[in-house]
Amino acid sequence: MPRPASIFNRRSFLKVSALAGGGMALSFSWIVSCKTKEEESLVMPKNWFRLNGYIRIGENGSITLMSPNPEGGQNVKTSMPMIIAEELDVDWNKVIVEQAPLDTDNFTRQFIGGSQAIRTGWKALRTAGATARRMLILAAAKTWDIPDSEIKTASGFVLDISGKRKADYGSLAALAATLPIPEDVKLKEVQDFRIIGTSKKNVDLHKIITGKPLFGIDFKKPGMLYAMIIHPPAIGKKLKSFDANRARAMPGIKDVFAIKSLQDDYKRTFFDTVQFTDLIAVVGVSTWQVQQAKKAVTVSWEIQKGFEEKRDMFGRAGVRVVPEGLENSAEQEHKMRHAAMSPQKQRMDGDPIKEFEKATRVIERSFSGPFLAHNCMEPMNFFAHVQGDKVFCAGPLQKPELTEQALADRLGIPIENIEISMTRLGGGYGRRSYAHWLIEAAVISQKTGMPIKLLYNREDEMTAGVYRSRYQATYRAGFNIKNELVAFHVNAGGLPENPLYANRFPAGAVPNYLAEGWEVASNITTGSFRAPRSNFMACVEQSFLDEIAEVSGQDPIAFRLKLLQRAKENPVGDNNDYNPERYAKVLEMVKKKANWGNAPEGVHQGVSAYYCHNSYAAQVVDLKIINGEVHFEKVTNVIDCGIVVNPDAARNLCEGAVIDGIGTAMFGELRIEDGVINKSNFDTYRMIRMKEAPKSIATYFVENGEDPTGLGEPAYPPIFAAVANALYKATGKRFYDQPFINQLNG
Repeated sequence: MPRPASIFNRRSFLKVSALAGGGMALSFSWIVSCKTKEEESLVMPKNWFRLNGYIRIGENGSITLMSPNPEGGQNVKTSMPMIIAEELDVDWNKVIVEQAPLDTDNFTRQFIGGSQAIRTGWKALRTAGATARRMLILAAAKTWDIPDSEIKTASGFVLDISGKRKADYGSLAALAATLPIPEDVKLKEVQDFRIIGTSKKNVDLHKIITGKPLFGIDFKKPGMLYAMIIHPPAIGKKLKSFDANRARAMPGIKDVFAIKSLQDDYKRTFFDTVQFTDLIAVVGVSTWQVQQAKKAVTVSWEIQKGFEEKRDMFGRAGVRVVPEGLENSAEQEHKMRHAAMSPQKQRMDGDPIKEFEKATRVIERSFSGPFLAHNCMEPMNFFAHVQGDKVFCAGPLQKPELTEQALADRLGIPIENIEISMTRLGGGYGRRSYAHWLIEAAVISQKTGMPIKLLYNREDEMTAGVYRSRYQATYRAGFNIKNELVAFHVNAGGLPENPLYANRFPAGAVPNYLAEGWEVASNITTGSFRAPRSNFMACVEQSFLDEIAEVSGQDPIAFRLKLLQRAKENPVGDNNDYNPERYAKVLEMVKKKANWGNAPEGVHQGVSAYYCHNSYAAQVVDLKIINGEVHFEKVTNVIDCGIVVNPDAARNLCEGAVIDGIGTAMFGELRIEDGVINKSNFDTYRMIRMKEAPKSIATYFVENGEDPTGLGEPAYPPIFAAVANALYKATGKRFYDQPFINQLNG
């Protein structure tokens, strides 16, 4: 086992780069307690001793572990402290977990997104625990005047290996906290884990099931006012003028005024994304009064002229072209078809053009995916209080450290004077990566001089939000006289984003391969959506591979395995971003676990497998169609995400991804007419219902001892194609366009 270096000063202890870890040391200036019912009975110590940014130990042996990243239902608030506790060698039942605030001085990558929290924090979290444990051993050695080699630890105690002495961590914490930080520490071997790999209850479980305040929407401060926003009624319009005299005279209304969330010349970073910047704020004593006042404001809107938006794409300068006009779905489709005729080549292996000309058979299929809304259960909200040059904010946010600078620039307040406290997210899925509502709340607070709680209602969120891009892809496959696949071509693009991953499977497995992409400029604001781009590409790629397998007369799983064998033994190209052995393993395992090919009478199976976020997922869907309705009998999941920290939580995460994915594949869709989103609430935007969820979901993890990789997103993309392929078996129709319900009922 490597001995990672830990040469850090007290302030920056275990602070790591964005590539190497999840961000370490932090202050304890603000703590949200998350005690369970059992923890409430614990006697709190009089003194706490901080061994490093993550760990505090009381003189009575109480141990508090800080969780640095936002919690959005993926369970990092439990899993990350489990990793620390493992190396610290403590009794998990005696640990208290607390949510850390944003601390950009001492943390790096203090956010959630891309399924990377555990992956990037793995070694640094372990090192934090192991370093603190080492300091306790050294404190014991100094106290007992014996060599540290004669000391071991067990469940929060330090022991002399002779059995003569024993001390709890609390009795040594004061001394340990004064010792120099060890230069290197030894991490546990995987086979010695006692906490990692075991199922632990969510540390917030008691609060969740008893309705205790946890979420941003629960956050309150004495004397705060409520604010809501009036957005333009159509994308492509902007504020011209308004009359709020009647609204200002209504009970409980304090003020109505115009705000600008971001200045026009502001160079936006990747996550400074917002649909509208010129807004009307309504401020009052209660949400009901504010909502009524919104209706009383008379507003005049005008068509917004086209413009260019300066961007900083993680250090690379960029420009987003925002065209003028009120878009509609029919015109968008026409533009996308035209753009697909002039794509940009992203990868080419062999001579696919020549091989298509020689092919004895060519099949071509086109696929489409609509705009989608995130529909987090908790609408967007944030608390902000600007007092002179000091700012305090609290609420649900996926990437607080990437928002802090934008907030400082907009308010004209030094970044070191801004404090952002993180609450639990009532759903994120990428939507809460874009924190314009935080900035809006702060601008309103700065203007009023009052503490402000900004709330979006569901209609605000769905009609003025950030959406998944609209996508389109055309695939071609060429076969030789032996009915073997010899050429493969994908042409994919989107409005406004290209979804193509040119180096993913089946790249590297086909000798003649061409990948082309394109984009269409749009004034519709889009952004991250659970498993960005993969959520479309997995569907269309895996659906097309099933059709190729059928044309070539092969079983769908056997066909994929044959391609992966070729990618392993004789790979084409040097940039294939997947491991064919690990990819094949999940397919082989799902075939066995799902009893592939032996479904009961009337049950139809569909398979899909995909690599994204450094992990591999394979799924088989078993479904029936009864009286025209789809009944999902079972979904079998096999995931290779390396070491699973908390198995029950991991299964829950995969089950949620499956249900979410089925619902989106079957029903999710937004259309646009003259700049207006055609659905504004759940009465028209169809979500999956409880009775439509699979009767059972079985999830299995590949045990390979590899370091953890992503898990929040990898189980989501492949389910789309598994559903499409099972529906084909049941109906005899291929499903090329999402949502599938349109074709099923058509």
